[in-house]
Order: sequence, then C-alpha cells, then structure tokens
Amino acid sequence: MAETQRERMLAGELYLASDPDLVAARERARELTQRYNALPPGGHDRHRALLGELIGELGDDVWLEPPFYCDYGSNIALGDGVYFNFGCIVLDCARVEVGPLTKLGPAVQLCAATHPLDPDERATSWELAKPIAVGRNVWIGGGAIVGAGVTIGDDAVIGAGSVVVKDIPARVVAAGSPCRVIREL
Repeated sequence: MAETQRERMLAGELYLASDPDLVAARERARELTQRYNALPPGGHDRHRALLGELIGELGDDVWLEPPFYCDYGSNIALGDGVYFNFGCIVLDCARVEVGPLTKLGPAVQLCAATHPLDPDERATSWELAKPIAVGRNVWIGGGAIVGAGVTIGDDAVIGAGSVVVKDIPARVVAAGSPCRVIREL
C-alpha cells in the first residue's frame, strides 16, 4: 500500500486531495498555466520553456493552444507532434498519456479524476484517479470528454461532443454519448 497521498493517488487508491503536498503541486500547476496562458502570440521558445516546467514528459513539436488547464502537469506525457486546440483540460490525478501525432479539438477534456460510487464513501472526501492512455495519431473532436481509466487505440477518431467512458479500439471512428464504435477505418 502506498505511503503518501501522492503515492496513493498515482497508485489508483483512495486519497485525500486536501493533502498539503498535493495542494502545493496543484498551485504550482495553476501558476505555470496562468503564465503560459498569458504569453502573447509567437515566442514559441517561451511557450516551450513553460511547458517543459509543467508537463512531466514533453515530446518534440508539441503545441497547446492557450488557454490550457491541468491539475498537476507532472502526470502528463505528450508524444512528439501532439496538438491541443484552444481550451483543453487535463485532470491528471493519474497518468495521462497522449501518443505522438495526436490532435485534440477545442475544449476536449481528459479526466483521470473520479470519485467513489458509494455515496457514504464519497461523503468522506476521499477521491480516486485512473490513468488515461490515448494512442498514436488519434483525433479527438471538439468538446469530447474522456473519462478515467479509458484507453483509446492508435489511429482512432472520436467524434466531437462524445463522452468516452469505455475503451475504444484502434483504427475506428467512434462517437456519441456514451461513445460507441460507428465503423472501422
């Protein structure tokens, strides 16, 4: 069993987000995203430097259109050539991995954060997180929401506005709420 609240969070165990270490890590991420979002257009080197401080694993030629928001940043892994359009949110209480060449439309949410289903347990303020893995060369349409514990396979396309709560295989078009496979590619 994990010792610290951070270890518990990353291990998928119940944890307390009010832990001072976790609060400080979120505040750090807020400060860095605020600075990132305030940068003027151009100045790719300044954007890259801030992302290097914020994101746990940052591939080459990654671009996140501001505004961008995340919980910690340190639990995010972005492959080479990843692109996030305006207003994306990553709740990275667990590892959130986005494969190379993947594109996210505006206002996409990757939400590794979740809560206990049992109402009595949920009332105790304990939280949960489950990792998200998005494969290589995936396109996620604007406004889609990807839930905790979901894996999206390589080369998949997720339709705009979809709510993805179950794994999506590689090389398919999937859409809807809940998201389901429409056809193979």
